[in-house]
Amino acid sequence: MLKTQLLQWLIDVGVSDIVSETSDNIIEEKEIIPQLNISTLVELRQVVANVDIPMKDCAINMVFGTGNENADILLLGEAPGAEEDKQGLPFVGKSGQLLDKVLESVGLDRTKVYITNILPWRPPGNRTPTNDEILLFRPYVLKHIELINPKIVVCLGGTAAKALLQTTEGIMKLRGRWLTVNGINAKVFATFHPAYLLRSPGQKREAWRDFLTITSEATR
Repeated sequence: MLKTQLLQWLIDVGVSDIVSETSDNIIEEKEIIPQLNISTLVELRQVVANVDIPMKDCAINMVFGTGNENADILLLGEAPGAEEDKQGLPFVGKSGQLLDKVLESVGLDRTKVYITNILPWRPPGNRTPTNDEILLFRPYVLKHIELINPKIVVCLGGTAAKALLQTTEGIMKLRGRWLTVNGINAKVFATFHPAYLLRSPGQKREAWRDFLTITSEATR
């Protein structure tokens, strides 16, 4: 059902081209890179808000994105949690508070980065997004990145990394590597999700090192 809806929505928003490719480690659904006829974040927000999906009925707010729209660094998470759903902003709960501390430790804050998620609505029960949901929203994520036009996209956690990269590799293999994605100009870097760091505080040092690498690259 979601795949049929996706094709119709792509037509509705003016898709002029679709590119599909497969490779080792790609998930079952083929990568879809549409050329959406959207030129502003305001337009994109409206299009995303109009996506008809049952998930919306379980959420309070759509969580689109926040931060510096001219940022060199875009942080990409998985999906809103309970607090994010309440406030309509990404990473404002406990994970967000830790993210703020990590950013501060390398001389960054929310005025210097842009933050968004793969999914704009909270999945019921905070469950992991399904492959169909990722396939549905990935074209909009690519357009979101294109409009911000950062130097670097930082995938926070395995779900965001696998969704953007269209791979089955886990975060432990993807983390700490510079990667590329068809359809965007930015370099891609994967690191741990703040929620994982709350559960595994021993990995905070590695995350800090990752962000040192990211900020060093962004200032070149």
